[in-house]
Amino acid sequence: MRRISMAARDELVAAIAGRYAQGDRAERGRILDEFAAVTGFHRKHAMRLLRAGQVTRRCGPRPGRRVYDEAVREALIVVWEASDRICGKRLRPLLPILVEAMERHGHLQLVPEVRTRLLAISAATIDRALRDIRQQAGTATRRRSAPSAAIRRSVPVRTFDGWNDPSPGFVEADLVAHSGPVAKGSFVQTLVLTDIATGWTECAPLLVREQRLLTEVLGELRKLLPFPLLGLDTDNDSVFMNETVRDYCKQAGIEFTRCRPIARTTRRGWSRRMAQSCAAPSAIAASRVWKPRRHWRACTPRCACS
Repeated sequence: MRRISMAARDELVAAIAGRYAQGDRAERGRILDEFAAVTGFHRKHAMRLLRAGQVTRRCGPRPGRRVYDEAVREALIVVWEASDRICGKRLRPLLPILVEAMERHGHLQLVPEVRTRLLAISAATIDRALRDIRQQAGTATRRRSAPSAAIRRSVPVRTFDGWNDPSPGFVEADLVAHSGPVAKGSFVQTLVLTDIATGWTECAPLLVREQRLLTEVLGELRKLLPFPLLGLDTDNDSVFMNETVRDYCKQAGIEFTRCRPIARTTRRGWSRRMAQSCAAPSAIAASRVWKPRRHWRACTPRCACS
């Protein structure tokens, strides 16, 4: 049987509750049978509803005590902007770290009550509190592009056919990770510069992948080159595609270019091969030993892999 709506049930209770209260035992039984047949309720539940009479329901949203006031919302917006406008699930575990760092550097000053409420807020409440500001900022449904995307658009693309026998000084740059079989944890990386015209190669280690450190190492490698650095061609790695490296090349008068994205055949690949030849033998051996076969369980005695 199709269940009636709550509004129809309330109207039905209001219409027959008076007759149910004034009727005798037999009449109350007939009214109860009809009400239970129409609504589908159990007789005990229907009896309680008819005895209670007309139901008074609140209209509109349920009034509740607002725990997070406007001061907490304003502080949340400041922290949200500092976190690059991430979602509530990602922002919630970062709140203690961000608030402590912003207070330490003088970017945020909160009274103890507001600070306690801000650190106790949940991820769902964060999304609800930021709903209006996200719609105003245009970040409610549109995903923001990565910061390196705008940098990549500003750096011209150079393919294999675009060199045209360059003079010495135009180099390809690449980073070679000495991580062994698993790229996990901390490991040294080698910045390799290979000249296109002469094949001259210079290498320098980097303890971390950091753009400012990369420009400092690049400045030291420029002193070791027997010719001035005229052009720098890299891949689309974020360690190269950033404002620090781009502005460094612009100030130094170095032509900064990149390869086509997701196209390994557009670059000659000299820098990576030269880096492997200059790398430590242990790192090369580790990279060559770990090569598990994908279908070793299915191999047969006549398989070419054996």
